[in-house]
Amino acid sequence: HRENILKTAKALVEDTKLLVSGAASSQDKLAQAAQSSANTITQLAEVVKLGAASLGSDDPETQVVLINAIKDVAKALSDLIGATKGAASKPADDPSMYQLKGAAKVMVTNVTSLLKTVKAVEDEATRGTRALEATIEYIKQELTVFQSSEVPEKASSPEESIRMTKGITMATAKAVAAGNSCRQEDVIATANLSRKAVADMLTACKQASYHPDVSEEVRERALRFGTECTLGYLELLEHVLLV
Repeated sequence: HRENILKTAKALVEDTKLLVSGAASSQDKLAQAAQSSANTITQLAEVVKLGAASLGSDDPETQVVLINAIKDVAKALSDLIGATKGAASKPADDPSMYQLKGAAKVMVTNVTSLLKTVKAVEDEATRGTRALEATIEYIKQELTVFQSSEVPEKASSPEESIRMTKGITMATAKAVAAGNSCRQEDVIATANLSRKAVADMLTACKQASYHPDVSEEVRERALRFGTECTLGYLELLEHVLLV
């Protein structure tokens, strides 16, 4: 399935270019580019799923790494289409154009990450390190979203935020164990667990910081500590990668 994945991913990159250029052209061209990219991402998801299935059920963690990689690409494409919509017919120096360029950059980064992951899956000696690299990139992207001025769709209780920090504690223990064992399967499991734990913590932290009872000062502190916690965890993962 590898060749099919590479070919379809290449087609998606071409669709990305059309989307970005479509922001400055007609509505028809923009609609065509959006439709084409939606079709291509569907094809890419299918062929990646086939690739994951071909690994066999005795290696579920590596299957998860592949599925996460295609999920990242799909999310980046969704954000890119949103940014294209916002930038359509705007002048070149409009802030929405900078957002569009940023979304396109994330899109290309995630497609590249998927291709590196597909390549690494065939080499057992590099599977773990590649999964960890992809997780580090994913967490950095999630942190950027967390630090943006975008208000979450819903607010949650501070208790929920506290509950989500337990996942970080568990993932930290797993990361330390993986750093000690240096077994590829332990590193892959750490990568998958870390990804979910940090994303859940960031979501819960931001939602809790926008709770109606929370003051501006407390919100700023909560957001600052959410960032510091994530940066600390990223440093831990970088050390595991180094080991």
